[in-house]
Formats: sequence, structure tokens, C-alpha cells
Amino acid sequence: STAKIDSLANTTAGTTPLNIELLCPVNTDFTQWFLPMIYLVVSLLGVVGNGLGLWNLCASSRKGSWSALSVLVCNLGVADLLYVVTLPFLVSYYLLGRVWLFGQGWCRVTRLLFHLNLYASIGFLTCISVHRYLGIVYPLRMLGRCQTLGPTVSLSVVVWAWVLIQLSPDFIFSKTDRVGVKCHDTTEHENLGTYLPYILTITVTGFAIPFLIITGCYCHVVLVLQRNRNVDPMLRRRSIKLVVLVTVLFSVCFLPYHIFRNLNLLSRRWQLQGSCTQTLRNIYIAYQVTRGLASLNSAVNPLLYLMASEDLVTRSRAFGRRMRKALGYLWQSQNQQRLDQN
Repeated sequence: STAKIDSLANTTAGTTPLNIELLCPVNTDFTQWFLPMIYLVVSLLGVVGNGLGLWNLCASSRKGSWSALSVLVCNLGVADLLYVVTLPFLVSYYLLGRVWLFGQGWCRVTRLLFHLNLYASIGFLTCISVHRYLGIVYPLRMLGRCQTLGPTVSLSVVVWAWVLIQLSPDFIFSKTDRVGVKCHDTTEHENLGTYLPYILTITVTGFAIPFLIITGCYCHVVLVLQRNRNVDPMLRRRSIKLVVLVTVLFSVCFLPYHIFRNLNLLSRRWQLQGSCTQTLRNIYIAYQVTRGLASLNSAVNPLLYLMASEDLVTRSRAFGRRMRKALGYLWQSQNQQRLDQN
């Protein structure tokens, strides 16, 4: 009951930090199988997809066919790979029942790389969207500028610097408990008073503003494509695919996560004040689901390589044919050896 919770809160206040798990227990069994499953899928798809995409971009660079879009997509791939290499450690953490075995420093790095990937992805997706917007709405004015790599490289450096500046305050907040067993994705309860305003700020600067920019660009792009029937059909198809892909990323991966991350922090504050309802418990479960959805962006982002490189599909098919031939030859050799032995 609420009276019982208030009594517990008054008893623990001023002596030891409040324990939400005792004041308002939530069943966390769901996250101990859901998040490892999602992280395993994302790590496999992220390594294969981004590795293949970056390999193709490097192969294209030898032919001198880099473009401004390729540079932006390459940075996006690097951000994804930095994140997916940390996922096996998180899989271990949740499968062991939230027991962190890899030290406080690596816990901080692991949690940092998640947010680094999240906001670098949003930043570079914004740059890709603006780049495509300028190429469609102002094609003649941007014809020469869109082909030069210097401004795009400088823009990439600015995006990385801006993301690091936004994330730098997060180093102040502890990511582990006093025992060093837990590895928090946010911070401990006693830091909520300062952590919540920081998260609200980064939600605005790192997500809401880029989201409004992308929405404005795509609304104008759709209008231009509808009015101008002389747009190159291939450019039209790629632009529509980009609009759909980025819309899916924001609506599935980014938007729910930012909503429920802030709601979860608010619910923790309310629980510390003595409130405990089923709605607050459901917010925590929903937040865990959105964390898994947010990580999916590293598995979906490689689709952008298809838009940045025309020959990725061709190279992938050629590589697949070579692999099938090699495996077929190996299979025939093994069968022939068995027949000779018999």
C-alpha cells in the first residue's frame, strides 16, 4: 500500500540510499532474456552488414569513386561497429542476472559507446538527409559542391565533436553500484536530481532538433518529387527509399527510446517519493523494450550502403557465387576422398 511505502521511505531516508527494488519491486526476468536475444541478433547483423559495407566503400575508394554521401555513410558504419563490439559483454551481463564481470572502466566505456552510436547515428542521418534534400531541391546550385569531399570531411569532424561534447557530462555520473556488480545504463538513484535535467537537455539537442530538421527536409522533398515529374527515376526511387528508411529508424528505434527513457527516469523519482503503481512498473518494462529497439539501428543502418554505392549488390552477389563454388569444390573433394578410401 501507499502508506507502507511511505513508511519504508521515511525509515530509510537519512540513513542509507533508498532501494527502489524494495519499495516498488518490478519483475526483471523479461529483460534477462529479451535484451540478450536482441543484442545477439544486432551484433551478428551489425558486424556482417557494416563490415561488408565498409569493405565495399574501401574497394570503391581504390577506384577514386568516393562521394560526399559515401563519407557520411562510412562514418555511420564506424559508429555502428564501435557499438556492436561491446554487445557480447552486455549479453553476458544480462544472462548472468545483471552481474558485471569486466570492471568499472569497461562498464563506463560500454554504456558510453551505446550513446555515442545513438547520437552519432542521428547526427549523420541528419547530414545524409540534408545532403539528399539539397541535391533534389537545389540540384544545379549544389551540383559542384556536393561532389567535393573536403566540406563533408569537415562536417563529419564537427558531428563527432558535437556528439562528444553532448556526452561529456555523462562521465560525471557513476555507472556502477558501490559493490561494482551492477552496470547501469543511466546512473544510481541518488544522482537523479542532476541526471534527469541532463537527459532532458540531450534529448532536445541530440534528438528533437535533428528530428525536426529531417521532418522538414523530407516534407519538402516529397512535395518537390510530386510536383516535378522530370526528376531522374533512379534518384526518385532512392530518395523515396531513404525517406522510408530514416522514417522507420526514427519511429521504431529513436523516438520510443527517448520517450520512455525520460518517463523511466521520472517514474524512478516518483517511486523514491513513495509512489508505486502498475503504470510505473509498466513504464520500466516498456523502457527495456525500447532499449532493444534502439540498438536495432546498428543492424538497419547498413541498408544505407545500398544507396551510397551502386555496385554493392553486384559485388555481394559475386562474392556469394565465389563462396558457393569454393564450398562446392570442398564438398566434392571430401566425397571423392571417402570414395577412394572405400
